[in-house]
Amino acid sequence: REFWNGDHAIYVNARHKGLHYDRIARDIVALLPGENVIALDHGAGEALAADAVARHCARLALYDAAPTVQAKLSQRFAGDARIRVLDDAALAALDDGSLDVVVVNSLLQYLTREEFAGLLDFWRAKVKAGGRLVIGDVIPPDVGPVDDVKALMRFALEGGFVVAAATGLVKTFFSPYRKLRQSLPLTTYTEADMLALIAAHGFAPQRAARNIGHNQARMTFVATRG
Repeated sequence: REFWNGDHAIYVNARHKGLHYDRIARDIVALLPGENVIALDHGAGEALAADAVARHCARLALYDAAPTVQAKLSQRFAGDARIRVLDDAALAALDDGSLDVVVVNSLLQYLTREEFAGLLDFWRAKVKAGGRLVIGDVIPPDVGPVDDVKALMRFALEGGFVVAAATGLVKTFFSPYRKLRQSLPLTTYTEADMLALIAAHGFAPQRAARNIGHNQARMTFVATRG
């Protein structure tokens, strides 16, 4: 939380950042259970393209644990009546059974397994019976930094920012993010682990055909609340 709450250079330039969030928005829309849903994006990040998701929602709530990110979201979407930015208290106060879908993308790697288990119970309480939980960008144990670099360079070639991506990789090598990943390794899950954990908390899960975002070495799971 402290890292994401401060200044960082995870995205190599504005084009990379914009394309990243555009891809995520398109992939999330494809996994919504219908139109005019009530949705929560838990761990939304800056969600630059959340308005594209909101066009398919009656209401879209955005939550990120970092206060500076919350502030940016509130400022960016202040004029969109469909989007509500939540702080910790507003998240906890969501009515049980009030959501059609919860989307959780690129969050689990930063949580302990115990924290993930606790959130599964929280999401189950907030999602209505028959509602959907989408968990994306889950990292398998056999996927590491080299795989991430390959995925980024493929994305950069597709998006036209190869030079910036190469330069950004050099900067990342010497950045606090790399040092943080070394001291606090990302949490990983096998497909079988994820299916068993999600099922143990009252959902019927399956692995999606493709991952949310550009890195197809990672996994997305779609689960229905029982």
